[in-house]
Amino acid sequence: MGLTNKQLPKLGFLYLDYVLRFFDHSNFKGWPNKIETVTYHWKNDKERFIKEVKRKKIDVLIGNIPATAYETFREIARELPHVRFIPSMDTQFSNKSKENVTRFAWKYDLPIPKTYVYYNHKNADKFLQKCEYPKIIKKSYEPSNYGGYFVHKVDSYTEARELLDDKKYHPQYMQDFVPMEADIRVMLIGHKPVCAFWRRAPEGEWLTNTSQGGSMDYMDVPKNVLDLAVKVSKAANAEYWACDVAYGIDGVPRILECATAFAAFPYIRDWIAQYIMWSLSEGRFRKPHMPMFNWEELGKMDASILRTLRHLHFGKFSPSYDGEYFGNKKKNYGGKKVHLHKLDKEYKIYDIKRRWHEEWPSEIYNYQDNLALKPAKGMKTKSPKAKDAPHPTTDETSESAMDKIKITKEEISDFFSSIDGIGKKKVKNIINHFENIDEVVGVLHQNSSILTEVTGITKKLVAKIEKAWKELLK
Repeated sequence: MGLTNKQLPKLGFLYLDYVLRFFDHSNFKGWPNKIETVTYHWKNDKERFIKEVKRKKIDVLIGNIPATAYETFREIARELPHVRFIPSMDTQFSNKSKENVTRFAWKYDLPIPKTYVYYNHKNADKFLQKCEYPKIIKKSYEPSNYGGYFVHKVDSYTEARELLDDKKYHPQYMQDFVPMEADIRVMLIGHKPVCAFWRRAPEGEWLTNTSQGGSMDYMDVPKNVLDLAVKVSKAANAEYWACDVAYGIDGVPRILECATAFAAFPYIRDWIAQYIMWSLSEGRFRKPHMPMFNWEELGKMDASILRTLRHLHFGKFSPSYDGEYFGNKKKNYGGKKVHLHKLDKEYKIYDIKRRWHEEWPSEIYNYQDNLALKPAKGMKTKSPKAKDAPHPTTDETSESAMDKIKITKEEISDFFSSIDGIGKKKVKNIINHFENIDEVVGVLHQNSSILTEVTGITKKLVAKIEKAWKELLK
């Protein structure tokens, strides 16, 4: 039946001054309770913002965070452990920079163009003197909407040197040039593709951005591209997501960009809101039905119409005499002909649940600040402590050698077993319920009351667990 009005979480829209709003109240049509708004005013607004969220008793904050505020909101999220951010800070890790996209791809073994990230500019110069060209050089951090204006193709060391001397990019972020047929934007909700389109470069050019003259079309997006986008969305644990995929002339798809901050038609934002309402209400609200390849039909409309469409609903396929024609309609897909409605079972909508552990803690992964350029002589700055700052390895194209300290399964089992009233069966139930040790540790750190979801764990046991955990951390 779903949650009652009183049981529903208190929602809040997360806004920032001077930043375009992705959601508003009209997207959450039918939500019965008041949705609060909280606006971050930049500079020294962190403490006031935290107090406002607490005062309004918000359970879920919904909204994207721009790159330049990402690290501040990492700190804010730690001060508000009871609040769920949608998307989570970990999901928004890729929003911050192109380097973060690369590190995300490296971790999950996702196909990307060969990428080189240098914080040591002397090492970058040595690389540029001996590497093969052409290369793509990009500005990694700051603007949230590049539009291709900070992406450069260089054909020689001389061009690369002149560009970097002029632009002074830091870090120096480079990729092998991949000849491609086009790139493809895929948007997903609950890991299901809901819109996809080709972006093709003008004749004789290589940039596909529509702001640079590229063209769009929605037809026949390949199966391997959609499958890759789903894999990437799952790795990010994203409620909603967008991938830019380079479709090489070799037929291989490679990730160019991915993020939760992307341009989307109003009806797609409505679908995302419907999905969030369904997920947070435990099924009280209708799960949106977004049939596969809906974008091919919608894409036949003029863009001016698509920009005004709201609250679109599609009926699910139901075999009947009147529906026989459409039920028998097939599409060439993945090398065979398939019924379109059957693809909805292959590309399901997943109910994304909150993760309780931090996958991308800033102490390790905030390279942009921890490895910032040194100021000119005479200027004072506060530097990160050496033990906290990640240092680039000899081969700066790979991950930092610094690893997080992990708590093992045996250690967490010993901890729970030491508490009166918790035996081996209950320890097993806890670990199985949260699926991995990082999640268990995250719950202990942030909201141990969640443990009452586990069979056999009472509020009295949770109080004992909280006390023992605090003692252990002293």
